[in-house]
Amino acid sequence: MNSLNEISHLVNSEFPDDRLTFQKGVAVFHPENAAEAARFFKLAGQLGRKVFISGYGNNIDPVGATFENLLVVKTDRLNSVIAVVEQDLYVTVGGGYPLNEINAQLKRHNLFVPHADLPYAGSAGGAVAINLAAELNGHDLPLKKYFIKAEIVTPAGEILTPGSVCFKSVSGYDIVKIFAASWGLLGLIATVTFRTIPLSAIEEFAAMKMKAIDRKNFLKGLDASDGSADAVYSRKIKDKFDPDGLLPIV
Repeated sequence: MNSLNEISHLVNSEFPDDRLTFQKGVAVFHPENAAEAARFFKLAGQLGRKVFISGYGNNIDPVGATFENLLVVKTDRLNSVIAVVEQDLYVTVGGGYPLNEINAQLKRHNLFVPHADLPYAGSAGGAVAINLAAELNGHDLPLKKYFIKAEIVTPAGEILTPGSVCFKSVSGYDIVKIFAASWGLLGLIATVTFRTIPLSAIEEFAAMKMKAIDRKNFLKGLDASDGSADAVYSRKIKDKFDPDGLLPIV
């Protein structure tokens, strides 16, 4: 297995010098766009190294022995507002953009995203990856309801753009929803597009409360001992997007 010095040399020969840092002995790559993340995933695969996707709001801090043989991709530089389109009611941000800062940007456009007002201290991509959930008037209100499009970097180093900004696109399953509650195990969410709501409707969401983060569904389904239909489907999705197991469960 390549040493950290060898990895540093290989990465720095292909990317600008400031893309790779070392945090408590763990190699951390900081892409500034999806293309850089895609090239890094390909390099990690060539090196035979597993990868952990990290944002600043992770429930898991990528330090210590668990991560010493992993490479970490951090989304902290994917942190810009890319587009606010008032007439079509959507906003696109980098996967590392703070979720709780989106509405400050949208207010000048008289728009908002309901979940951006929840007490979640993490990125937009991270919120999608855990499918941040809320409750409103006794009903579940998951973030994926407003998650309409993304730019995804697959473990194979491909860039996908599932979803649509249209109010009605094709019939059938909306594949972008697969990445809600994917927990960073299907690919890196480089950009996120949310459907927005006119600010005049904000009072309708005043009673919305954040729900506890649910680690069960997708992660539980990856346990080979679970023979339920949902679990089998989860494993098929994981095998489809990550056949070489570049993104392990941590």
